[in-house]
Amino acid sequence: MPIEPTTARQLDHRLAREQSDHRLPSVAAGLVRGGELVWSGAVGTLSGRSDGEAATTDTQYRIGSITKTFVGVEVMRLRDEGRFELNDAVSSHLDETADTDFGAVTIAQLLSHTSGLQAETSGPWWERTPGGSWSDLLASRPALRFRPGARFHYSNIGYAVLGELVGRFRGVPWDQAVRTSLLEPLGMSRTSTRPVARSAPGWGVHPLADLLHVEPEHDAGAMAPAGQLWSTVEDLSRWATFLAGDTADLLSADTLDEMCQPIAVNDNPAQAWTGAHGLGWQVWNLDGVRYAGHGGSMPGFLAGLRVNRVTGDGCVAFANATSGMALGNDLLDLLASAEPLPVTPWSADAGQASGLDLVGDWYWGTTAYDLRLASDGHLVIGEPGANRGSRFRPTETGWVGLDGYHEGEPLVVVLGADGRPSHLDLGSFRFSRTPYDPAADIPGDIHPDRWH
Repeated sequence: MPIEPTTARQLDHRLAREQSDHRLPSVAAGLVRGGELVWSGAVGTLSGRSDGEAATTDTQYRIGSITKTFVGVEVMRLRDEGRFELNDAVSSHLDETADTDFGAVTIAQLLSHTSGLQAETSGPWWERTPGGSWSDLLASRPALRFRPGARFHYSNIGYAVLGELVGRFRGVPWDQAVRTSLLEPLGMSRTSTRPVARSAPGWGVHPLADLLHVEPEHDAGAMAPAGQLWSTVEDLSRWATFLAGDTADLLSADTLDEMCQPIAVNDNPAQAWTGAHGLGWQVWNLDGVRYAGHGGSMPGFLAGLRVNRVTGDGCVAFANATSGMALGNDLLDLLASAEPLPVTPWSADAGQASGLDLVGDWYWGTTAYDLRLASDGHLVIGEPGANRGSRFRPTETGWVGLDGYHEGEPLVVVLGADGRPSHLDLGSFRFSRTPYDPAADIPGDIHPDRWH
């Protein structure tokens, strides 16, 4: 559904301000909602000169580290096919890494940047020089900077390893595997490993003068999985809808959710965390809203992809400059403010009548929790996110926790002789209708005088 003209004008103005205020040769951006590209725009020229060719939403820009999200998804597809487990050591599948520093790190640690592997190559600045082969990369002896699993440490080399892993299992180079498995099924024909016309050249803008410096473009070789891809507004918007949940059956919803769970927090002392990494995706926690996506930068280019995982609204943005773009969440916030999503009306659900025996007060020891039925078919015990409150979804044998302390833990409703709920067994914890109810089979026995 197209957005209102007044909203489009506000978005156009914000994009124009970004190009002008931050002295960017060109910028392009798009917003997705409901699985569709609802707005897009481009400002500036490819050459950065007033008489240059105008940028369009079909102009290719290099997307840098957003490339990692494609590699990450293909790794997870292989996992789902049963080809390996995420806790497998790299050396169990890439024999030549057995005598390296990183042979024992796991696939999951590489995906989440917790392997401890060094951030960049040991040779010349890889982003500005032609890349070498996988053998060349191994010969440089990449080292561990931290104990695997100890902390977050962003590693471009880690994704070079994952790209090699994908290629080894698919029997073709990583980029061909990504093209066949993801780009072609999603119709992303304008996404490629090298620029295809019309594409933007990369520029460095002098920080103190209105002058330009051309940035190099080359094949990054073994490091390409860390940042080689180019894309357009239309194509990357399709990837945003993928992240919003429309995966075209290429990845299960459960696996996508698994990838977007924050694993390693970008910890800045004395500050609340706002950024983290999951399995291949970045995650942001901004003003109580959870976003997923990834940023990208290479000499001459900046790119961003961000999706609100609850609403599905998403944004993609590009610039052909080494530094300067600062859109952040501005376009998404503007859309949400100007055209908030419709509120789903409340309606009664007669099907909940069968669960009335469960609602009300329950006690874990002497701590009271209220249990209520949610409109999505879940149980809610207490206040999720506070004092061990959690939501639970139904399973074949009972319920399982979705968040908080009890995430992943089983909840069983134990019936009494009268067929009504006697107590709740939550991962061995007992919840009873009254504190330490003898009928609830409380472990550790109940004092014979009970309350005295």
